[in-house]
Amino acid sequence: MIKNMWDVLTLFLIPIGGGIPGGVLLARARGFDWPMMMFLYFISDVILALLFEPMLKLFIFVTRNSPRLKLATELFSKAVRQSIARYGVNPSPFSLIMISFGVDPMTGRAAARAAGHGFVSGWAIAIAGDMIYFTVLMISTLWLSHILGDGTWTVAIILVAMIGIPYVWRKLRPILTWT
Repeated sequence: MIKNMWDVLTLFLIPIGGGIPGGVLLARARGFDWPMMMFLYFISDVILALLFEPMLKLFIFVTRNSPRLKLATELFSKAVRQSIARYGVNPSPFSLIMISFGVDPMTGRAAARAAGHGFVSGWAIAIAGDMIYFTVLMISTLWLSHILGDGTWTVAIILVAMIGIPYVWRKLRPILTWT
């Protein structure tokens, strides 16, 4: 049981690619139901927070003594400010959750930090957005796998959708917006 949980958690810890759909299908194959999948994904987010936060603090510390890294930090800060600018001067927690949902939890945490949230509230916001994203992908993966009956095609289609839908949305959004 513990080895099965570790196998699924390991896939969920993969920051890009097929970690979520692969982990969901592996969890289902190992007999885990959706609450256990959500619990394991939540644990992967907590591990991410515990690893990323010290790296973020170390990076901020190191950049103080390096002009090139300081420039990189300023550019990243500018990008985060531009990302949250559309949500107002002080974006609401819901807006910050949507940033995490739409991009990734690290960007969500950076946006929450820029909005003045500390470690616990900032990561709670970032994890909330990521958990919503996971839930959408988990449901989609389980549904598509049930329809297709093939895990390989399911993962491939979900990966294409993960990349393609945001791309298409960015292209269509100006056309669909009547302002």
